[in-house]
Amino acid sequence: MKVQGKKEKTPNFLKAVFWDYPEFADFEKIEEIARAGFDDKLYRWVMKRFLEYGRVVDTLQVFSIDEIAKGLEHLPLSPYAKRKWRRIVEVYAGSSRE
Repeated sequence: MKVQGKKEKTPNFLKAVFWDYPEFADFEKIEEIARAGFDDKLYRWVMKRFLEYGRVVDTLQVFSIDEIAKGLEHLPLSPYAKRKWRRIVEVYAGSSRE
């Protein structure tokens, strides 16, 4: 979000996902973690936070549907989050969104 030509350092959606970890409310830091890949423990933790607490539109800014599909079976998610994301993957995996 831009305010009078300045880029906001902490987008609101990061505050919602990481309300209890303000040090993760920096989009550049999240992008860097997301580049690490699923083998990285911090990457998996960040993905879990997004899948549990983030809006779909915000989560898809950080992770692709394919990354989410890969992570679903390996992350300890709540039953609700697992059902929700399985359905989203089922509907949108393989669709061209570009």
